[in-house]
Amino acid sequence: MDDPTVGRHVLAMPQTAMIVAGGRGTRLLPFTSVTPKPMLPFCGAPFLAGVGRRLAAQGVRRILLVVGADPAPFEPLVTLMRPFGVEVTMVPEPTPLDTAGGVRLASLDVDDTFYVLNGDILTDLDLAALVAHHRREQAEATIALTRVEDTSAFGVCVRDQGRIVDFVEKPAPGTLPGQDCINAGTYLLEPGILAAFPEGPLSFERTVFPQLLTRGAVIAGLVAEGVWSDLGTPERLLDAQRSLLDGVMAWPPLDDLGAGPHRASSDAPTGIRIAADVELDATAVLVPPVVIGAGTTIAAGARIGPHTVLAEHVRIDAAAQVSGSLVATGARIGAGAILADALVGERAHIGVDGRLEQLSVVGPDVELPAGAVLAAAQRLPDPAG
Repeated sequence: MDDPTVGRHVLAMPQTAMIVAGGRGTRLLPFTSVTPKPMLPFCGAPFLAGVGRRLAAQGVRRILLVVGADPAPFEPLVTLMRPFGVEVTMVPEPTPLDTAGGVRLASLDVDDTFYVLNGDILTDLDLAALVAHHRREQAEATIALTRVEDTSAFGVCVRDQGRIVDFVEKPAPGTLPGQDCINAGTYLLEPGILAAFPEGPLSFERTVFPQLLTRGAVIAGLVAEGVWSDLGTPERLLDAQRSLLDGVMAWPPLDDLGAGPHRASSDAPTGIRIAADVELDATAVLVPPVVIGAGTTIAAGARIGPHTVLAEHVRIDAAAQVSGSLVATGARIGAGAILADALVGERAHIGVDGRLEQLSVVGPDVELPAGAVLAAAQRLPDPAG
């Protein structure tokens, strides 16, 4: 890892981060029909609250949140981040401006080096290493990179030592030997670097970075070897949840949750995290790792886990079984129901003896009738209509 120093001086870490969070989450529908993807419950808090707390630990004090036309679903983040010394400001986009248009507008008021992050990427990127690399290369922009086995589905960042010298879109296998790095969605930019681009829709990947290279700007690239996952599909969202519950990286909201009173499938409480005001019947079984949100009720004979997150005020009725799943706020799982690797939206109701098979998705406020089965990968309601 890079030493986060320049000479004998500790690096001054950037205090501003912009998070691009305006995507519609269409690949997760109907789970995201009410709550935007970056604000979904994720191991103890909305996903962006966890991202924000990791940024706060690295010295960030201001987050500019680039959202769609309606900032209201993101407003809770303002309150959630205040105890950690971070000011959150919404930057609405009445019309979509692609990945860089909203960032360009917001950056006009930023006078120091700043981060840009995608709002649906889970990563344990070492920001101090990113800053050190940026300063050492005297870069105007630095892109965090991740390696892939097959480059033919991605835009490849061609590197020469620590700098990026070209961008090649979806190269055929074997045509770029030794070049296996793609854009990982986290950047470090110097102030004013976007000012020369025209107002309106703007893409980092297709326009900003290629044109900066053409103009002679120095773009550095740092390969991040750790966790990198986007949350864009049910499978990826649940895989990312599983990774955090398995402890592959630190996630501050998990630290807020204690072991609590429980009946585990083993004597050790490791991996069982319970918030306040949970009603847990003495005959219910928690199979770690699990997260149980505040105000949740778990009835007699229910079995929760492993790799399961119940958000706040969830109700699990008698003898229900929930494994590998994410159950959103206010949902109810009926007696005898069985969920395996599924997503259940806010206030949804899974009827008595209902069954959700692998990667099935139930949207907010939906009721699955008693005894009904949602087949693997099926969605209710069907986003395709």
